[in-house]
Amino acid sequence: MTHTPLSPRTRRRARSRRALLCAALLALTVQTTAVAPALAEGPGGRGGSDCVRTEGRLGGKARQVLDITRKAKKDLSLNAVQVRVTVDGREVLTDALGESMTGVPAEPGMHFRAGSVAFAHIGTALLKLVEERRVRLDDTVERWLPDLPQADRITLRMLASNTTGLHDYVTDPAFLEELVAHPFRAWTPEELVAYPLRHSFWYEPGTSWSYSHANYVYLVEALEKITGVRIDRLVREKVTGPLELRNTQNNFTPDIPRPVLHAFTSDRGLYEESTFWNPSWTTAPGAVITTDICDLARSAQAIGSGELLSPRSYRTLLNPGTVGLGGGTTTCPATICLKQTEEAHFGLGVIVVNNWIVQNPSFSGYAAIQAYLPSERLAIAVSATKTATTPEGNQAEVVAERIAAALAPGDPLGIS
Repeated sequence: MTHTPLSPRTRRRARSRRALLCAALLALTVQTTAVAPALAEGPGGRGGSDCVRTEGRLGGKARQVLDITRKAKKDLSLNAVQVRVTVDGREVLTDALGESMTGVPAEPGMHFRAGSVAFAHIGTALLKLVEERRVRLDDTVERWLPDLPQADRITLRMLASNTTGLHDYVTDPAFLEELVAHPFRAWTPEELVAYPLRHSFWYEPGTSWSYSHANYVYLVEALEKITGVRIDRLVREKVTGPLELRNTQNNFTPDIPRPVLHAFTSDRGLYEESTFWNPSWTTAPGAVITTDICDLARSAQAIGSGELLSPRSYRTLLNPGTVGLGGGTTTCPATICLKQTEEAHFGLGVIVVNNWIVQNPSFSGYAAIQAYLPSERLAIAVSATKTATTPEGNQAEVVAERIAAALAPGDPLGIS
């Protein structure tokens, strides 16, 4: 392994920059042996995988996407890249390049951590509950979250759209120091929200915009109390089940269903395997998901097109009132309270960038993006893992941007 030692202060600064980058883009038992894809079991004990490499001689757009992906893998010094592109739900290309780990080729059906993709699913589930008249977006949350400061002024809409003013624990230096020192630690929701609750709100709820993982920790708790259903089951009922995302699931432990795409990172100053670092800090229990590249492309298409929603709910998904909010103030710097514009803004668990509907998880050596362009019915899904020389940032975004530039040159993805 290549070693790139960093001082504790430099490590914290670097990690803070990575977490802030996620916001700046409008967002961010241990298994040690890989199983050969032909012998591996999928989720629920099913043998093999239904997510496989495109067969036959490639031509046209499929060849173009593959050539772009190969070049990007080399340019960005990536360990592995999984890619799937569809138009109107029809496959253009599904493939995987590189290695999961030494001697084990990457395959399209390998599972990886999907992080904030869960937020897109939760936002859609919330809107489904609104359509069923079980709750209203502008209901305040004091009945479900009595311990949340200003709960009588904070609404479900604000939690889902990141307009509460809560600090983000992911950018808190004290949290980052603990996370870097103990990557296998299991975090509870109470421990996570304790960090933002040490600070006053950035602004009065609903008056600006700032990304905070704490919002979705609280939103999950509220939804579970509203419905009496655990969040993984609620999302399965409302979103992933109807979409038949059979390889997308919550995990209450750091395990990943086989076959596994292994991850590596230099986050702690040396290049090391990070596949089974505990992801409990990323959001609330029940919403810590893994997926495969085929499910990710299907998620991009369904969420991005509003397939499960009424036209009114779909419009709310894309702009729940965030456009026009944000911008630096005397109490909130412009690097935190990012200006929300028509061209680039946060929706209800999704990011809208130049007409693309996106989610872009990146943590613990895993990077991915789901992106959908409604005008072209174009879905792009990319997952990537790192070598010791991979540049900082979510390089799956860079791969997706290059594919988008070729297939939809009039609509640049432009997120990285």
